[in-house]
This record gives sequence, C-alpha cells and structure tokens, in this order.
Amino acid sequence: MCISMPFMRTTVELTDDQRAELLRLAARRGIKGFSQIVQEAVDEYLQHEGGKEQAIAAALSLQGSLVGESADRFEERVRSLRELWRCS
Repeated sequence: MCISMPFMRTTVELTDDQRAELLRLAARRGIKGFSQIVQEAVDEYLQHEGGKEQAIAAALSLQGSLVGESADRFEERVRSLRELWRCS
C-alpha cells in the first residue's frame, strides 16, 4: 500500500543565481528539479523558528530566579560582556 502526502504547488521568486545553485545541488544529488530541496529548506527553517520560540519561552520562564548577590554578579558580568561587544 502506498500513502502519498498531498502537496500544494506555489510560485516562489528566485534570483537567477539561486535557481542555478539549486539546479547544481539537485544534479549533485541525482534528482530532477529542486522542489525536494526547497521543501527540505522550508522544513529546516520552520523547525528553527519553532525552536527559537521555545528557547525564548524557556528563558523568560527563568525571570526572577536569581536574587540578591547572585543577580547582582550576573548583571555585572552581562554588562562587562556588552562593553566588550561595543569595542569590537
């Protein structure tokens, strides 16, 4: 039994260079066209964005977990690092 997933066709605007690079990559993989590569790229992007939202939520859940002297030391270390970034 073969189960196929429904796909939707859509139009994506690419530069000539992007199209050429996708075709080269498809040829190296031995596949015709580059739809599969675009699908993989979209899946990767969506997974990355979802992970980013989870990381932000996890970080925000820690708000207020450092208090007193620990919080002061951490804040000073962050301030020092930010100063180094501005100098670079």
